[in-house]
Formats: sequence, C-alpha cells, structure tokens
Amino acid sequence: MAKSTPKIELYQSPLCPYCHLAKRLLKKRGLAFESINVALSASRRDEMIKRAKQTSVPQIFINDQHVGGYDQLAALDERGELVKLLESSN
Repeated sequence: MAKSTPKIELYQSPLCPYCHLAKRLLKKRGLAFESINVALSASRRDEMIKRAKQTSVPQIFINDQHVGGYDQLAALDERGELVKLLESSN
C-alpha cells in the first residue's frame, strides 16, 4: 500500500516572523503544506479561530490535528515527534 501524504495546513499572515519560521521548518523537512493567508480573508481567519481556539498566527494542523504555533511545531521536531506524527498518518 502506498504511503499517503500528510495534509498540513498553515494559517498565517505575511508579516508574521513566526509564520516564516514555520514555513521554513516545513520546507526544510521536505513537507508540502497549504498556506492560508488569514490577513486577506476574514472568513478564513474565523475558520482558524473556530478550529484552533486561538487568534494568533501561525496555527498549524496536520491531518486535521491541531499542532499549535511555531514553538510547538519546532518542539515536536526537536523531540523527533514530528516524524512520528507524520508517519502515523500513513
């Protein structure tokens, strides 16, 4: 059976430095993700707040599981748990 690609959604704003760090980390790991600009869309911002229960960006979801922001993503990566989370989606 072929491995499935994890669905990664990154709610972000163009002027947010942590958003850029999160995108850089995901790209460094070779991961494809959907970047959702909440600065341009009130409805997408409302969607992010409803899903994440947070108003700050970035907010990251992997296979519809809320990971949190950049600090949480980086901590998962440092502990090797990001790989486990991605593999569990297959």
